[in-house]
Amino acid sequence: MSKKSFETLPVENKKVLVRVDYNVPVKDGAVTDDTRIRESLPTIKKLLDQKASVILCSHLGRPKGVVNLKYSLEPVAKKLEQLLGMKVIFAKDCVGPEARNTVSNLGPNQVALLENLRFHPEEEKNSEPFAKELASLADFFVQEAFGAVHRSHASTVGVAKFLPNAAGFLIQKEIKVLSKLLQAPERPFLTILGGAKVSDKIEVIQNLIPKADAVIVGGGMAYTFLKAKGFKIGKSLLEEEKIELAKTLLKNAKLHVPADHVIADRFEAGAKTQTTPDENIPDGWIGVDIGPKTVIQIGEVLSKARTIFWNGPVGVFEIPEFSNGTLECAKLVAEATKNGAFSVVGGGDSIAAINKSGMAKSISHISTGGGASLEFLEGKSLPGVEALANA
Repeated sequence: MSKKSFETLPVENKKVLVRVDYNVPVKDGAVTDDTRIRESLPTIKKLLDQKASVILCSHLGRPKGVVNLKYSLEPVAKKLEQLLGMKVIFAKDCVGPEARNTVSNLGPNQVALLENLRFHPEEEKNSEPFAKELASLADFFVQEAFGAVHRSHASTVGVAKFLPNAAGFLIQKEIKVLSKLLQAPERPFLTILGGAKVSDKIEVIQNLIPKADAVIVGGGMAYTFLKAKGFKIGKSLLEEEKIELAKTLLKNAKLHVPADHVIADRFEAGAKTQTTPDENIPDGWIGVDIGPKTVIQIGEVLSKARTIFWNGPVGVFEIPEFSNGTLECAKLVAEATKNGAFSVVGGGDSIAAINKSGMAKSISHISTGGGASLEFLEGKSLPGVEALANA
């Protein structure tokens, strides 16, 4: 999937619209994790070096097509200013007079960030007039929002019809790395898949089983697989309608489920907890994390791995008492990487775990797109990448 690089565009003294993924956590008016913002900096800096006027656009959260200041990108503009070490002009809309006025006054080597695209319902509907108006702000379009390219929206697909376009550094890097996992992974290739639901990961499990040497399933979806194997799961999360599918997948010896669990009497901080001796969870108890035996087993497999893909926490990571398994996985993946494995971590909660464990710098590649990386690994095409000009 070779797409034109933005470095080939004649951007000097031109306006360049860059779709970034600034869908980042914001609390009390401040960005709490700037990973995605930092990932966009090399492309922005390169455009500034080429004397372009840079117009950034993004969504944040799910405002459902109405203006909701809880989802304003203004705090992101402030964080971007700190990271770039220069003024970032903030436009209070992404189209209309406010956006046009901001952009018309934007000179070379200047940066503007437009307000949340999803304050307009036309964005998610991929409205052609909306895409055309957005495109009218610039001379070129650069796609840099890997976390959004699996969506067919106005700012990911629509705009590309109206402007000469190309892929930014991040898009190029993500496609190259994820293609390596599918096409030529160094073996053994180990996949760890967490998260709540089998239904969210089913296609990636099906696509990766033939390609990986082992697929370890954790998180809430593991209990459906355990139930399918005939183990007791207490009051743990269960997708009853996926049991037969889980039984079919379990016929493949590459698929592994937890050997023990941390269990709780209720699903909240401060709950009473204990560790099970085996796969079974007693009546009345809820599985909330993988147990120490499982951590050791994952460590043994990881120590031999040459390629690793990890998506999704293996426990209820948000609650500190239930986060140990996920944090231990982060350390084990980092350790394997130091010993020569090529590691890819994708998805918001997995990134949060890696950051919390202090191991982010030890990972080969942290994918900024959870949904996009999964869809790519499912073998699906990504509309926002398909829309770009070929090299």
